[in-house]
Amino acid sequence: MQRPSYTTTGYLLSLGAFVWWGLFPLYIKAVSVASPLEILAHRIVWCLPVCIFLIALWRQWGELRRSLAQPRVLVTLLISATLVTLNWLIYIYSVASDQVLASSLGYFISPLVTLAMGMIFLKERPSRLQLMAMGLAALGTLNALLHQGGGLWIALSLAFTFSTYGLIRKTVKIEAVAGLLVETALITPLALIWLLWMGFHGELVFGQGGWGISLLLACAGIITAVPLIWFTAGARRVPLHVVGVMQYIGPSIQFVLAVTLFNEVVSPARMFTFGLVWAGVILYLLASSPWLRKKRQEPETEPPPL
Repeated sequence: MQRPSYTTTGYLLSLGAFVWWGLFPLYIKAVSVASPLEILAHRIVWCLPVCIFLIALWRQWGELRRSLAQPRVLVTLLISATLVTLNWLIYIYSVASDQVLASSLGYFISPLVTLAMGMIFLKERPSRLQLMAMGLAALGTLNALLHQGGGLWIALSLAFTFSTYGLIRKTVKIEAVAGLLVETALITPLALIWLLWMGFHGELVFGQGGWGISLLLACAGIITAVPLIWFTAGARRVPLHVVGVMQYIGPSIQFVLAVTLFNEVVSPARMFTFGLVWAGVILYLLASSPWLRKKRQEPETEPPPL
């Protein structure tokens, strides 16, 4: 059994990750003078030294060596690295092409896929009231799908790549930072090759578009690493269906940004979707509060290190 503080930390880490991701379109808009592929490459390349610094700071070299000695872990992390890279690219493209509402829809769908994966692969069993809450969200998502335009492929691609990534990272036996370091190291060579190719052909914005945009692109490492670390660490501390409900925080923030700051058109059907989803979230939170109180009364054990 887990001590309450360990579970509470999981909720806080997951909450921080989804709020951060909800605000991420602001960053992409700020660096949108660069192409989506260049932004993606900078996210990968600058994330690597951040991870190395954190591994050294927290003295997790032993954990890293033990994980690297297991071929199955490496293969699994290669798959998860591919999934998260595809997710990043599609998301960056959606924001840069003024389709934030489509990306928001994708992350509205993602928790439903996450819930299904948790029930199928991890044998998690939400309560009936929690399933009713998810049903409301499912109705909202179905309504959005029926009225969605050309950005439907964005929504579906984001939903399935992110949900599958979350499932894989929850099951692989490696800590959050070490796992992110391995993932990043596996795809960094490709990112560097792409940046060198762009520089050779005079298409690179970094170093050519002024110190301001170059600094913002260099900050992609920290901006990328922090929420991913919080997410992977939080997902291991709470049930996957709980993570699924919390995922609605990010797309809700994106929805508000799309309407208020990016001036994307929102139809009555999309507003109806938004209301159904948040009704489900509120119902789920009400259903979860007695469960959380029960968890606080359970015996304590020593949690593993972060």
